[in-house]
Amino acid sequence: MSERWSDLAVRMGSGALMVVVGILAIWLGGDVFHVVVALICGLMIWELTRMFAPDAPGLAVQLGGVAALAVLMAIYLPVIYAAPLLVAPAFVGASQLKVHRLLFGAFTVMVLAASYGMMHVRDDLGFAWLVWLVLIVVVTDVAGYFAGRMLGGPKFWPKVSPKKTWSGTAAGWIGAAIVGAIFAINSGVWGAVMLASIVLSFSSQMGDIAESAIKRKMGVKDSSHLIPGHGGVLDRFDGMLGASVAFLMIEFLFGFPWLAL
Repeated sequence: MSERWSDLAVRMGSGALMVVVGILAIWLGGDVFHVVVALICGLMIWELTRMFAPDAPGLAVQLGGVAALAVLMAIYLPVIYAAPLLVAPAFVGASQLKVHRLLFGAFTVMVLAASYGMMHVRDDLGFAWLVWLVLIVVVTDVAGYFAGRMLGGPKFWPKVSPKKTWSGTAAGWIGAAIVGAIFAINSGVWGAVMLASIVLSFSSQMGDIAESAIKRKMGVKDSSHLIPGHGGVLDRFDGMLGASVAFLMIEFLFGFPWLAL
């Protein structure tokens, strides 16, 4: 097996396990899904803190726990009360750091907002819309992975993410558009859903880019080694962060979605 495909078996095995757990949690919804998302959120903040303060493992555990608890409490409260909970871990963490406080705070807010957004989509919009959102991120990543390695070509943003190519990026958009068309083919607004799918695909790629930029700035290759073949939880869910936050913005600005799947 060539070097470019050497991690494929491990990556697919870990990915398959995550898919099974993810589908089960999404299907069950409610408290089970809330707890799973809160745990993932806590792990991402734990990894983020370790990158910014590698000499303070205790702080990473504390902030991870605070973040998980904050987002879990927020989903059961009205938005006006949930919002302060979602930003509180960012202020607490930034106040304890010695460097890059603004960057840490901004990314922490993104993580908690995205986690809250995923819970909101499942609770208020239903199973189908969350599956649509997840599939966009997964298809964007998978299409980009294979197209980038098979087709190669110019790099998308070599200074930040040297492995990403324009061919992989475009393949992700095409894959997301197909997902959107399949989900909304019998509706009267399938074109709008396809367009939203492409926007969310691009947003997921920007989430990936943002996390890559942080890792490069902090001089680390992976956010952790919790997931074989994928690195850390942030490495696996960075795309979901971008897509989930973008979904919340589209919903707020345009009232999307306009139909029930």
